Amino acid sequence: MSAPCRIAARSCARSIRSGSSLRASTSFIQSSTPSIQRRHESTAAPTNPKIAGIVDQISQLTLLETADLVASLKSRLNIPDLPVGGFAAAPAAAPAAAEEADEPAPAAQEKTLFSVKLQAFDAAAKAKVIKEVKSLLGLSLVDSKKFVESAPKMMKESVPKDEAEKIVATMKELGATVVME
Repeated sequence: MSAPCRIAARSCARSIRSGSSLRASTSFIQSSTPSIQRRHESTAAPTNPKIAGIVDQISQLTLLETADLVASLKSRLNIPDLPVGGFAAAPAAAPAAAEEADEPAPAAQEKTLFSVKLQAFDAAAKAKVIKEVKSLLGLSLVDSKKFVESAPKMMKESVPKDEAEKIVATMKELGATVVME
């Protein structure tokens, strides 16, 4: 566990131990301003007091402490980091899987997601390839140049077939050797 995570954990433990002072301060806030409702208090769903205490403590953490808490929970609970588009890609694949379940099992299932790998490039078309990599991957010009020069390298992973074919066609037109895996 890193030092900031330990500090955040100790801070949480101290605030749990001194729960009476926390309760006293929240009761003071509620009694002095009864017309103002906090966002989390607006829901009237009854919860476990232990969970409510944890929620109160987490809501009082700073942004950095919250980030450390999330990192330590991910490591302790073995939760993998999801890619940015992880949730968006999953629902699109679910209907396709449901359609395949209705049909009899084919001999070999057709692959729907591909990885696009830059194998090599024509030295004369290096500038064009760098510009295309820059626009495809959203890299800076310097990073795109380093990326292209370090070929063979994976450009994109888990790309739908039609998009992968467009990338391969575009890169081949520019003079690069690109492979779908």
